Amino acid sequence: MCVNDPQWCIPNAGTIKITATNFCPPNYSKPDGNWCNPPQEHFDLSMPMFTKIAIYRAGIIPVKYRRISCSKQGGIKFEIKGNPYWILVLLYNVGGAGDVTNVKIRGSNTNGWLQMSRNWGQNWQIGSNLVGQSLSFQVTVSDGKTLEFGNVADSSWQFGYSYDGKFNF
Repeated sequence: MCVNDPQWCIPNAGTIKITATNFCPPNYSKPDGNWCNPPQEHFDLSMPMFTKIAIYRAGIIPVKYRRISCSKQGGIKFEIKGNPYWILVLLYNVGGAGDVTNVKIRGSNTNGWLQMSRNWGQNWQIGSNLVGQSLSFQVTVSDGKTLEFGNVADSSWQFGYSYDGKFNF
């Protein structure tokens, strides 16, 4: 909800429920006035949601928020992009805590799990050639829960497609 800004907050607007991430890139070369530097938190709202709680022209408003469990149904979706030597996987439809803190990938011909690194938001990357192998994922969310999604994509998977990891958080 918009708080403590009578000029821009819509009176008695109440609260909105959104899906949000705080992966605005920090700029440590500009330590003052950067919204994205820790410990500050920054949320970009869509225009329809923003205008439910604040006047359009406001631009930046102070908000009060609390975290609630995400009630998504179905499994996590894994959208695979990249090329044979670099794989980028976007995870979405993540329920429960909602924010992914760690991802590992395993090809059917690899020895164990391979660590992926965060690229941006919920995009995770690895510089390995896993083409022609079925892919499994191990996903950890911020409440510490780790789930394995075996054989999400069979050995004929293709770049540009999404695959469904069947599981409910």
